[in-house]
Amino acid sequence: MSAPLYNRDILALAVATSEYLPLAGARHRASKRAPLCGSAIILDLDTDEAGLVTRVGLHVEACALGQASAALLARHAAGRGLAEIRAARDGIASWFAGGEARPDWPGFDLLAAARDYPARHGAILLPFDAAIAALEERAAAA
Repeated sequence: MSAPLYNRDILALAVATSEYLPLAGARHRASKRAPLCGSAIILDLDTDEAGLVTRVGLHVEACALGQASAALLARHAAGRGLAEIRAARDGIASWFAGGEARPDWPGFDLLAAARDYPARHGAILLPFDAAIAALEERAAAA
């Protein structure tokens, strides 16, 4: 029997997005929408001189899984750069596609039940896609 898709831990993470309010004057901002489910995110990032994330702000309009993924990204992005966030996103996508290796992102095991629900994958990847877009914009401007 598989784990329930929505559980207390997912819902707690979903409401945790309120801990990451949009950043006034953020250095980087990306807006993304998942085409399949319509989930949307506006992600604000501040980075240091080396391009490592220092702060994250969120405005998320998504299902509880998308919100939970956004909270996990926001919680663990500090000190990480473009390459590390891109590698995490690629690992998640590979695992969703049937790869053996679990994604290397803290807390991602809480989203494991979503692997069997491809319609939810876009919402879960969305925060990572937005962070990559924001950091790519930063890299292009550097």
